[in-house]
Amino acid sequence: MLKRKITSYLVAWKKTENRKPLFIKGIRQCGKTYSVLDFAKNNYDNVIYLNFDTNPEYIPIFERSLDVDNLISLISTTVKGGTKFVPGETILIFDEVQCCPDARTSLKSFKLDGRFDVICTGSLLGVTGYGKKPRSIPVGYEEILEMKPMDFEEFLWAVNVTDEAVNLLRECLLKEEPVPTALHERMMKLFLEYAVIGGMPEAVQTYVDSNQMNLVLNVQRDILDDYQEDMVKYADNKTTPLIRECFNSIPIQLSKDNKKFQYSAIEKNGKGSKFAGSIQWIEDAAIISRCYNLSIPELPLGGNAEDNVFKIYMNDIGLFTSMLEDGTQLSILNGNLYGYKGAIAENLIADVFTKMGRKLYYYHKDSGLEIDFVIRYKGGCHLVEVKAATGNTKSTKTILGHPEKYHVDGAIKLGAYNIGRADKILTLPMYLSFLLTDI
Repeated sequence: MLKRKITSYLVAWKKTENRKPLFIKGIRQCGKTYSVLDFAKNNYDNVIYLNFDTNPEYIPIFERSLDVDNLISLISTTVKGGTKFVPGETILIFDEVQCCPDARTSLKSFKLDGRFDVICTGSLLGVTGYGKKPRSIPVGYEEILEMKPMDFEEFLWAVNVTDEAVNLLRECLLKEEPVPTALHERMMKLFLEYAVIGGMPEAVQTYVDSNQMNLVLNVQRDILDDYQEDMVKYADNKTTPLIRECFNSIPIQLSKDNKKFQYSAIEKNGKGSKFAGSIQWIEDAAIISRCYNLSIPELPLGGNAEDNVFKIYMNDIGLFTSMLEDGTQLSILNGNLYGYKGAIAENLIADVFTKMGRKLYYYHKDSGLEIDFVIRYKGGCHLVEVKAATGNTKSTKTILGHPEKYHVDGAIKLGAYNIGRADKILTLPMYLSFLLTDI
């Protein structure tokens, strides 16, 4: 069984007095159902589970009155396997709630009633063309949590890296002292494996069980096929081919020297007026994240972002590498993260940052200045460059050398080397990116 951070969140939620129903959203197949059911079975005497995708006959339960007593009566007579409603000892799980939006509306009734805990899970909730909308969103009567695929730390748990080892990494980062050689080499190897496997739970479990990368790749490509089927199933007929074209262009976009997303890379003379809605669909489905260019690299980052200039990264690095040509996985495991003009290494760091909850920003000027990422760290603005061992930091040094123009506190260079510092530039092994948690 894979250990997930959401379990601690759910346990804390259950201990909260006067708690609201919980709504968990996230990309398809990131482990929402498994985590919620495991938590429920370990913490409640009675678990009532409704999956509206596999059991569409449950949907009419919510079509009329959302009074809790009425819903209990209908659930009792409709749900297979029997139900038992005991106040304080019962949890209801509404799974794939996007198929029954009014089940989410009912959270207000359950909160006001207060006898039973409720957790909803859903995917594709923001996408256009999904179909019926809920009668109303229970604003103020639900707690919303976004769940993502497994992050690098959860991956380390899966491959039995101890808490003591992770604590030692934190200590080395805090003191800016090199990581002991044996641990450094092991972590570099594991980070390369994570670049290939990513964090989709089925892919990670397949690796843990079999240690066979070809089986992991099969799982990842099956997931991508499922996503493309969602595009056909849930987008309207006119938009579906555009969404798929945008999705399939992601490796091409990132293999360019200038990784700015360009509609003309999808088709000759492509325009935002044609494709912008399709990109939004993929983003709303939580498959990708945008990384916005900054007009100037300084805080507040969001206030300096240019909405119409952005790069796009896959939210899971394993899914991204599985979109690339066969043999890419072996190259990565052999230490070559810098293929596709650095796209793999950049998407790997984007994966880490996104799963930490960071919004993504970068800096690019036509003059040639380019910084891969810009983050808030230790209360200040920090440049982040993702470099090979021999990569230069010309843009970083230029920016740091003009404090009268750029209000930057420092820089971090991530690559295949140990911890070190040269003036305002902190060099770190790429795997320590998951510990840059000062948002």
